[in-house]
Amino acid sequence: LLLFILTIPVSLFADKATENIVSDVVETFDGEDSAYEWYVQGSKFIAEDYPKFKLVDGFPFALYGRAGDGQGHQVLGMQAAFDRKGFNYLEIFPVEEGPDGLVPAKISLPGRVKELDLWAWGSQYRFTLEVHVEDYRGYVYVLPMGSLNYTGWQNLRIRIPTYIPQSQVYIPNYRNLKLIKFVLRTEPDENVAGFDFYMDHVKVLTDVFESRFDGDEFVRPETRSQIWPEEEE
Repeated sequence: LLLFILTIPVSLFADKATENIVSDVVETFDGEDSAYEWYVQGSKFIAEDYPKFKLVDGFPFALYGRAGDGQGHQVLGMQAAFDRKGFNYLEIFPVEEGPDGLVPAKISLPGRVKELDLWAWGSQYRFTLEVHVEDYRGYVYVLPMGSLNYTGWQNLRIRIPTYIPQSQVYIPNYRNLKLIKFVLRTEPDENVAGFDFYMDHVKVLTDVFESRFDGDEFVRPETRSQIWPEEEE
C-alpha cells in the first residue's frame, strides 16, 4: 500500500494545494475609467422622480489617503425616498446596450473568488446591503454585506461560501461567478422620507492559479472567443 501511494503522481495533489491569491478591482466608478455603466431602481413605493443617481467627485480617504487628491476619483451616488415605511429596497446593477436600449448585465468575476468587498457610505439609517451572485449553472445566491447604520465611509466585506461552486470536473474546470447586483434594504420601521447613499471601489480577493497541460490554449477565454465568436462567456 505504501509503495502504491508513493507511485501516485504528485501533480494529482498539487493543484488542490496550489493557489495564486490576488486582489482584483472590479469597478472604480472613476468616470471614463469606470468599467461598467450602472443603473439604480427602487421597489414598489419609491417616491415620484426617485431614485436619482450619478457619478460624483469624491473618494474614501481611508482608501486613497492624500494621494487621492486631484486624481479625478469618483463614486456612485444615489438619492432616494419612499412614500411609506416597509420592506423597501434599491437595486444597483450594471447595464449594457441591448436591442431596445439598456438591459441588465452580468459581471464575470476573475478566478475563484474568496472574498468580495466595497466601500459604502452610511448616514446612520438602519439599512443593510447585500450582493447577488450567480454560479455557472444559473443559480443566484444572496449574500449579506452588512449594516449601513454608521457614519461616513466603511469597507464592507463578504467571504464567498465554499458551497457556491466555481469549478467542475470537465474542462475548462473553473467556472466564473457573475456579479448580478447590489441591493440596499430598509428596515420596515426606519425613516425613508429621503436619504443619500454612495458606494465605491468594488474589489475581489481571488485565486487565479491555473493548471497547465498540453492543449490548455483551447481553454483560454481569448482563444475560445476567436474560435467560437458566438459562444457566451
